[in-house]
Amino acid sequence: MKEIITVTKPDLPPLERYVKYLEIIWKNRWLTNNGELVQLFEKKLRDCLGVKNIAVVCNGTLALHIALKVFDLKGEVITTPFTFAATTNAIIWEGLSPVFADIDPETFNIDPSDVERKVTKDTSAILAVHTYGNPCYVEELEKIAEEYNLKLIYDAAHAFGVEYKNKSVLCYGNLSTLSFHATKIFHTIEGGAVVVDDDALHEKVELLRNHGIKSEEETLLVGTNAKMNEFQAAMGLCNLEDIVDRIQRRKMIYELYKERLSEMCVAFQKIIASKYNYAYMPVLFERREERDRVYSELAKNNIKPRKYFYPLTPNFDYFTKKGEDYCIKYNLKNAIDVSNRVLCLPLYPDLNISTIEKIIDIIKDTVKG
Repeated sequence: MKEIITVTKPDLPPLERYVKYLEIIWKNRWLTNNGELVQLFEKKLRDCLGVKNIAVVCNGTLALHIALKVFDLKGEVITTPFTFAATTNAIIWEGLSPVFADIDPETFNIDPSDVERKVTKDTSAILAVHTYGNPCYVEELEKIAEEYNLKLIYDAAHAFGVEYKNKSVLCYGNLSTLSFHATKIFHTIEGGAVVVDDDALHEKVELLRNHGIKSEEETLLVGTNAKMNEFQAAMGLCNLEDIVDRIQRRKMIYELYKERLSEMCVAFQKIIASKYNYAYMPVLFERREERDRVYSELAKNNIKPRKYFYPLTPNFDYFTKKGEDYCIKYNLKNAIDVSNRVLCLPLYPDLNISTIEKIIDIIKDTVKG
């Protein structure tokens, strides 16, 4: 059976490194509930990411739920349509109404000017996404949030290790969430985290991830079970050791793609990070038909890119069944255009150069044809 080249591939540490942590778990017989490895992992993450407070959780989706719950939000949340399903789903799951703002056609992030146009008396928060790890226009969004007294939450699922103006992008806004899913540049198999500067808010996040329990006899609020277990933390501790080298390898692959494809009529995401993580390799073709031909030709060669993010979340069945076109309602012309033309190419540290060259050649031959 031929190897299938997927858009990403989970990084795995040397097995013996993971086994050393397993031996600690077996010795402690403490598998979850804020164990030794979870506490160590949180400490190392704070140091690695340069943040004050971080609470790890069992997956990135629950990190989003907690982010929305911690502020006791009501009404509408302005967000991007150009994102993974979890962003929109979390808003709806928490009983809130998503309002979609268009994206900037160059950065692919939410457009602050359209965010401001969408603010109403019912708006309580902005949930922006650092798309493909590329920082949003954080200063502009902060001004809007302050002017209209809105909470500013960032879905930073893609933004591990990213900096804007030489400061962790996780330090902007009221709160940020991370995903440590196996497909991300840094993973704990499943997992995620909530990053917040305010100490009191951080304490509330910690309560929310563990049923609101403060002690054996005190349960202070309605929470959920979002705790990370020791096995996930062990994987995270292992992968932290290699993250710098893996990002450097990603950078090399990313730059090779750009160099070889720049002579073609394709566009690339405008990166505004001062330190980037090269989480994805999005390429914007001239037309949807061209993108789809490239996608099909790569698939014929056992290469599986992804149309991230197509369709837009407002085009999901649970919206379209209502009989209302949310893309028209919210005038999402840039998001529609980018969604129709974008293709994320395979990018992961052990992707070999010959495979990258093959992908580039197939793209060139298909576009010329």
